[in-house]
Amino acid sequence: MLLLAVAFIVAFVLLLYMVSPLISPKPLKVTGGSSGIGKCIAIECYKQGAFITLIARDENKLLQTKKEIEKYSVNDKQVVLCISVDVSKDYEQVENVLKQAQEKLGPVDMLVNCAGTSVTGKFEDIEVNSFERLMAVNYLGSVYPSRAVIATMKERRMGRIVFVSSQAGQLGLFGYTAYSPTKFALRGLAEALQMEVKPYNIYITVAYPPDTDTPGFAEESKTKPLETKLISETSSVCQAEQVARVIVKDAIQGNFNSSVGSDGYMLSILTSGMSPVTSITEGLQQVVCMGIFRIVGLFYLGSFDSIVRRCMMQREKSESADKTE
Repeated sequence: MLLLAVAFIVAFVLLLYMVSPLISPKPLKVTGGSSGIGKCIAIECYKQGAFITLIARDENKLLQTKKEIEKYSVNDKQVVLCISVDVSKDYEQVENVLKQAQEKLGPVDMLVNCAGTSVTGKFEDIEVNSFERLMAVNYLGSVYPSRAVIATMKERRMGRIVFVSSQAGQLGLFGYTAYSPTKFALRGLAEALQMEVKPYNIYITVAYPPDTDTPGFAEESKTKPLETKLISETSSVCQAEQVARVIVKDAIQGNFNSSVGSDGYMLSILTSGMSPVTSITEGLQQVVCMGIFRIVGLFYLGSFDSIVRRCMMQREKSESADKTE
């Protein structure tokens, strides 16, 4: 009976892989694709023959990125279209430009939402309007493009939508009180949307990249509190090209979760909750590993708390010394 049960599970997993359609990512729309992970995702898909539409605010950076991407063409029919628009401000404008892009290159097979920004600092030190701005860019900047393409995807009964969140969207950390909630919000959107669109053969992927060597990360590092820097240093910085390859692979395969490295895998298990699974195997891995990873996670949390306490004590000691001088 045990062997029969195992055989049934294996057969069912294989069946799931067989019926899960793999689509070629063309045409592809990338918001925030003028730099960082978004640009690398565009390059990765262009290498596979995709037609690319890059959407970002900075027109000059878009044109520079277009030239860089075109170096990786695999045939003379490929196109890189650039659209300069702020995807977080005016939904009607976003809808119109995406409609125009689809008229030129055809319906969207895959939409990759990469638009994002970050502000770090202590909760009471962050300007109130920064909370509003980050929610607009990081959350609504993904809602608007997705809303603009979903109807066409449903009509065609096919499509992929990728939301690029962050490991800070799985775990709240010191200094990220403005940033983390916006990335957590993407997961809630993704889970609800996946339940709506799965019957239409549309698959949602939420990517949780770690600290990645991008211009945005370099800019963020300039203003990080000491506690945030020390916590970030407990894990290595990934290259954008590596992260992009993982995200593209997971999106094409229809995986809901996309993580990078061993830390990313552990976090995806620990935070799986009621999120969708792609296969029985994935579900079994979550069940088996959850307890062990929770123990490891508690050690991480303990070390993070220790870092915060040490920094606080050093700061108070320094302030006390200044007062006595």
